[in-house]
Amino acid sequence: MALEHAILISLTERAGSGYELARRFDRSIGYFWPATHQQIYRVLRRMDEAGWVTHTEIAQEGRPDKKVYRVAAPGRAEISRWLAEPADPAVLRDGLSVKLRGASLGDVGLVLKEMERHRAEHATRLEVYRGIQRRDFPKPNTLRGRELHQYLVLRGGIRAEESFVTWCDEVIDALRKDNR
Repeated sequence: MALEHAILISLTERAGSGYELARRFDRSIGYFWPATHQQIYRVLRRMDEAGWVTHTEIAQEGRPDKKVYRVAAPGRAEISRWLAEPADPAVLRDGLSVKLRGASLGDVGLVLKEMERHRAEHATRLEVYRGIQRRDFPKPNTLRGRELHQYLVLRGGIRAEESFVTWCDEVIDALRKDNR
């Protein structure tokens, strides 16, 4: 998937400026497809030039005009084309796993500390996801359409984080026992 598709999906949900879109990425879609603010602005400019999005300029006092972007017909056609093509299966590409595999070649204690750090970060992200679920989807059995789809992506994130935390716990326990 290209960043363009993540931006198009987000803009179909709600039009917005580059700044607003970047904030949405920071709080939502960016958990699954991260992008820097600079990348988002660069891609918006390219999509605007390609006709996938249009923008309206809104005057602001004391600041440059704000461009509010919306998906144009060619952008909707691109979403349809992209949704119809097969997606590659997710591939785990994880430097931590490579470090773990090579732990015996260095200081296992440092790899253990790194594993503990990763576990803490994933546990924090898991709580963020669960908080989003409680706040935005209190009645998941009633969801339909776009809200159901957003919820299902969030559930995938929750499941992935639960799995990663469980795996980290297993590795930490094993490394502690092995390091005695």
